[in-house]
Amino acid sequence: MFIQTETTPNPATLKFLPGRTVLAEGVLDMPDADAALVSPLAQRLFDVKGVEGVFLGDDFITVTKGAGEWAQLKPAILGAIMEHFMSGAPVVSENAVLDSTDGDEFFDPKDASIVDTIKDLLDTRVRPAVAGDGGDITFRGFRNGVVYLNMKGACSGCPSSTATLKHGVENLLKHFVPEVLEVQAA
Repeated sequence: MFIQTETTPNPATLKFLPGRTVLAEGVLDMPDADAALVSPLAQRLFDVKGVEGVFLGDDFITVTKGAGEWAQLKPAILGAIMEHFMSGAPVVSENAVLDSTDGDEFFDPKDASIVDTIKDLLDTRVRPAVAGDGGDITFRGFRNGVVYLNMKGACSGCPSSTATLKHGVENLLKHFVPEVLEVQAA
C-alpha cells in the first residue's frame, strides 16, 4: 500500500491519500479524541502522540497536529493508516452519522431559491477546491444578505481560511447571487 501525502495551506495539517476510498459519502470531522469514537481509523490516529484532529473525506484523511514536528509524526501516522487498512477494519462504525450539514440551517423561506443557488455554487465550485486542500465547507445560513459558512478539516483554524472566505467565496457568491452582501464564518 502506498500512501501519498500533501501539504495544506494550514501548516498544522497534512493530507494523506491512501489510494482508495475512505468514505463513500459525506465527511467526518473529529476535532478531538472523544469525537473519534465513531471511527476505528480515527481512534488509531489519535493514539499517535501529537495528533489533535482528524478529518475524513472521500479519498483522503487530514490530520492536524498539536505539539511535535511532522518529521517525527508523519511516519507514525502513515503506519497507523496502513495498519488500519491492512486490518480490514471499517473506517467508521456502523452507527456513525456522517456530516452532510452542521445541523439546523437558518434562512427565511422566501429566500429558498437564493439559498438553493448558494448551495449549488458551494457544491460545484467551492467544495471541490476546499477538498483539494484537505477540508470541507458547509452552508449554515443566510440572513440579511450575509451567508454563514462552516469550515472543516484542514480549513478549520487555517491562517488563510479568512482570506478564502472573504476573497474567494464571497467574491464568487456576490458575482452570481446579487443578494449576497457578505460571507462570514459560522
